[in-house]
Amino acid sequence: MPDRRGPSPHGSDEPDFDWLYGGRGDDAGARPASRDPEPTRVLPTTNRPSGASPSPHQSPYQSPAPSGRRRTEPPPGGSGGARRRIRPRLGWLRYALVLWVVFLVAVPLIAWSRIEKVDATPRGPRPADQGGTTYLLVGSDSRAGLTRKQELQYGTGKGEGRRTDTIMLLHTGHGPNLLMSIPRDSLVPIPGHGTTKINAAFAFGGPRLLVRTIEQDTGIRIDHYVEIGFAGFVGVVDAVGGIRICPKSPMHDPLAKLDIPKGCQHVDGRVALGYARSRHTSGLGDIDRARHQREVVSAVGHAAVSPWSVLNPVRYTRLALAGADSLRVGKDTGMLATLRFAWAMTRVNGTTGLTCGVPISDLAVHWDPERSKRLFRLIAQDRTDDVPRRLCRPSGLAGQ
Repeated sequence: MPDRRGPSPHGSDEPDFDWLYGGRGDDAGARPASRDPEPTRVLPTTNRPSGASPSPHQSPYQSPAPSGRRRTEPPPGGSGGARRRIRPRLGWLRYALVLWVVFLVAVPLIAWSRIEKVDATPRGPRPADQGGTTYLLVGSDSRAGLTRKQELQYGTGKGEGRRTDTIMLLHTGHGPNLLMSIPRDSLVPIPGHGTTKINAAFAFGGPRLLVRTIEQDTGIRIDHYVEIGFAGFVGVVDAVGGIRICPKSPMHDPLAKLDIPKGCQHVDGRVALGYARSRHTSGLGDIDRARHQREVVSAVGHAAVSPWSVLNPVRYTRLALAGADSLRVGKDTGMLATLRFAWAMTRVNGTTGLTCGVPISDLAVHWDPERSKRLFRLIAQDRTDDVPRRLCRPSGLAGQ
């Protein structure tokens, strides 16, 4: 290879190797690049941090990315903006949940403040405390809360005061709930008034005398008293959107403003009231009426436990307030006991509970001396799971 000597660009006689490293020289005498068809290219150098070693997938001569285009990793857990959007939503959800809980609690408290409290605790000796809890439910014919137009529409008339159209015992405890009707025409001894129809006890001495009469004649201690009037009854049925009833024959009763066909049908509060009050459409009279009343109570309970009763604020409010103005409870019956009563009434439909009439001997409504005492004893002992079918009949009669 020729030794290309010549004056160095630095002014020395050293050999000129610029041709080897791609240099062009600084003076006009430098050899043009075009005379060397394959000039050697100068490779750029990289500054590697001390102690760093190249990646196994990276060439040792590869230059790092320009500092202006340095890659940044996203923060862990996703985009910060997305987290900021989610947090406000969760906050509003918490507020909405708190408000909903406050609403669910406030509505029953408002309803409770509107319920009338009465003295239903009898004086004198009473049965000892018993297992389970027994409620006395009275459906009175009070017109309180009804307008004159409603009295005509429902066929209630203009009666004054309170009389009992419905008398039921509800027992809850170790076994299934048991709802037992006491026909209002039942002939029983009333303290201080001789033997007469049991609803006369209410007329003579109000809730206290009625409770005392039932305790004396059955041996069952009454723990709580609950009374509802006509207006409250209609309001509760309408609040749950109506109920389903299944009369076994057509019913036409002008006195109760009732005219319905045979078979299952959906009815509103007005028709349900007439159905529960009518006793002139069958030969069983008051016996059949008591059976209709239990059917209506069970249907209301079934409708009330629908999730829609809680999820729908309008229905929830209407249901809680519907009977408040027409409801009376004993002074010893607190809000919690009343709520337990309402819940227990949803479990007396014959599938989840027992429903029957007082065992009777005849249509004159004399209580059967053997069967009635046995049923009363089982209730007093909180043994409803031992009640046989022959003691818990829909009509109370042994064969029906």
